[in-house]
Amino acid sequence: MSWIGFRIFLALVAIGLGALISLLLQDWLKMPVVANLIGVASASLGLLVLDGVRGHRLLSWLRGNQESSAPRDTGLWGELGYRVERALRLREQALARERLQLQQFLSAIEASPNGVLMLDTQDQIQWCNRVAADHFSLDPQRDLLQRVTNLVRSPTFVDYLHQGLYTEPLMLPNPRGPGSLSVIVRCYADGLRLVLSQDVTERERAEAMRRDFVANVSHEIRTPLTVLTGFIETMGSLPLTEAERKRVIVLMEQQTQRMLTLVSDLLTLAQLEGSPRPGGDRWITVDGLLARVSADAVALSAGRHRISCEAKSQLEIAGNESELLSAIGNLATNAVRYTPDGGAIDIGWRLQADGCLQLWVHDTGPGIAKEHLPRLAERFYRVDGSRSRETGGTGLGLSIVKHVMQRHGGSLQIESELGRGSDFALLLPAVRVRAIAIAETETSAAASR
Repeated sequence: MSWIGFRIFLALVAIGLGALISLLLQDWLKMPVVANLIGVASASLGLLVLDGVRGHRLLSWLRGNQESSAPRDTGLWGELGYRVERALRLREQALARERLQLQQFLSAIEASPNGVLMLDTQDQIQWCNRVAADHFSLDPQRDLLQRVTNLVRSPTFVDYLHQGLYTEPLMLPNPRGPGSLSVIVRCYADGLRLVLSQDVTERERAEAMRRDFVANVSHEIRTPLTVLTGFIETMGSLPLTEAERKRVIVLMEQQTQRMLTLVSDLLTLAQLEGSPRPGGDRWITVDGLLARVSADAVALSAGRHRISCEAKSQLEIAGNESELLSAIGNLATNAVRYTPDGGAIDIGWRLQADGCLQLWVHDTGPGIAKEHLPRLAERFYRVDGSRSRETGGTGLGLSIVKHVMQRHGGSLQIESELGRGSDFALLLPAVRVRAIAIAETETSAAASR
């Protein structure tokens, strides 16, 4: 029954009760008019009291927190309570969805590697993520509703924010330490602004390394070309004796070989950086690898050093054979080049407790100062540039070794001290190391299947 039908039913009941009261009073009072008036008043009062009680219950529920259900009355007040409660519940659900979406959106921004700062029309901070707080030395909670220009005192940033020309990003020094921040502002809504910050320290460092790399390559190639050009002009313009001519040709061959070695190392680096990592299905014996490296070192030394090699590991390593041979070979070659005549060079291996394999080269050379050790694997970095060129080095050998180790999931370890020689080691992860006996067992099992 609808609330209108119920109201009509209540009205009919009230009329019936009023008529009954009127009839009873007429017999008692003997005054028909007064009896009728009392009957009508009684019926009306009953309806008013009933509506008042129901209305009061609904108003009491509305004045509360609306956590409980609305009064479940029949008729108009029951229908009204149900509709009001349903509207409130729908609004609460919509607000909950919006709060969830907002929370997810802010969580996504919080996870961003870039800083995000929201400003109102008065430059007050409405919200910021932790990255922006770190970039600008802010507190994400304490500094809310504070003017950002009162907290970030950089005059360059304040001028950039107030000028309103946001076509180009602003470069700022990182207040938390060495480095740079890239800051750009974007306007949205009515006068609101979004300040986006990004730590570009690594990018600038990479760009500087790229510039240095190009400059170093140009210098390294220009030097032998200049020498060759001078010799060619000398041979073309001056009469030379046979001995002088042979000496010039030998020097020209040395410079040509130096330039070819440099180009070869550059191509090797490019190939290492551009090719996929070696798989784990190609196994190389450690003993064979060390034996080849030792033989090359003995040939390069030509009897000037005492070279020993321990090659009885009975181990295999997974990877690219030519890359690993190049890596350990570079270490042995450097040891021969920089160790004075009569010095000792040891090549060996060590299996660590965690299963990782260490291939090492120890020499009794002059050693390297500690301040140079962190930069030794950088391209073209030399402790002594003139001495490196005299020994035929290009400055790319250790960089190649580092890239080979990274591609195999390993690392290059360097320990050295002036006057006490150097230790260079390649550390390969346990997943790339296995015993030959295990390998033979796996091969036999595969054959039997």
